[in-house]
Amino acid sequence: MTFSILPPSAPPTTIGRNSPGFDASDDEDEDRDIARHYGSGKQGSGKAIVTPGEVVTEDPQWMRGHGTTAHPSSTAILATVAGTLLRTNKLLSIQPLRARYNPEIGDLVIGRIVAVDTKRWKVDVSAALLAQLPLSAINLPGGILRKRTSTDELAIRTFFSEGDLLVAEVQSVHQDGSASLHTRSLRYGKLRNGIFMRVSGTGGGGGVIRSRRQVWTVQTANGGGDVDVVLGVNGYIWICKHSRGELVASSEEAKKMNEITRMEEAISESMYSNRNDEILPQTRREIARLTGCVRALVDNGVRVDEEMVMAAYNASLDPDVDMDMDQGGENESEEYQGGQKGKRLVAAALDAVRG
Repeated sequence: MTFSILPPSAPPTTIGRNSPGFDASDDEDEDRDIARHYGSGKQGSGKAIVTPGEVVTEDPQWMRGHGTTAHPSSTAILATVAGTLLRTNKLLSIQPLRARYNPEIGDLVIGRIVAVDTKRWKVDVSAALLAQLPLSAINLPGGILRKRTSTDELAIRTFFSEGDLLVAEVQSVHQDGSASLHTRSLRYGKLRNGIFMRVSGTGGGGGVIRSRRQVWTVQTANGGGDVDVVLGVNGYIWICKHSRGELVASSEEAKKMNEITRMEEAISESMYSNRNDEILPQTRREIARLTGCVRALVDNGVRVDEEMVMAAYNASLDPDVDMDMDQGGENESEEYQGGQKGKRLVAAALDAVRG
């Protein structure tokens, strides 16, 4: 049996972007294939919706990111979630339409107590894992600054019990993705005298976004007084009667309240009370109006932040938005903020924001 020895051949040359033989039209054609279906832009998202199992691309030059997977027998990249396609250079990822909250340090969240342990509470913050609130991360009644003892552990249910709502801040995030919370501030603590909302679309589309201010006080009309609005980054919202010194403090009040000498006066046993205060009918009506404005924003896929909520609330007070529907339709009540009136309200709010 004879063997033939062939002369060595030169390794194949790879033509890159900086090579003399590189043809930019080929790369543009590949980009155009993606842009044709999912939108264009160096860094952005397309308008089309990608469904699970759909082939995003079969070009091997693209790298798969979150929300995508590789086909087992080809170079195709498949979508694993329903959402919009994000393209960052050569990285393809999908932003889901609805997703669990991903905690980040410093986020203001609203949660519900689901379990009470020996030295901590487990809190539902709409994340993949339950968050933890240690006993050492809360303010004791009277503003006492001391180490927590076994007496505090026995009285742990007097602070928070199952079903209680609270506003807190994410202090740290563990390796498994779970968050650790704290309420060591006069802005945080147990929530009372209001209504709870859970909005959808926090993963994309309409929903609460991280903004400059998540807690503010609204001076309502029609004799409703002051109403506090708390937008949790996790998609939980709380709208309640203004409680002086417990939930929201102005810039001047906050400086005074945060002083050690005023801590004992500001923090009392009432901050852990489960009883609601008396709320006037006018205040209840304005709380319901704000709640309807938030729902209208979410239903129409508009972001929820201070600017949009205030624009929608001011638009709801406009008599032009309360006009009757077209002839042959039913009249909408003044308190109702959904349906066609909700669309008109959101359109008026967007016009006001755009100037």
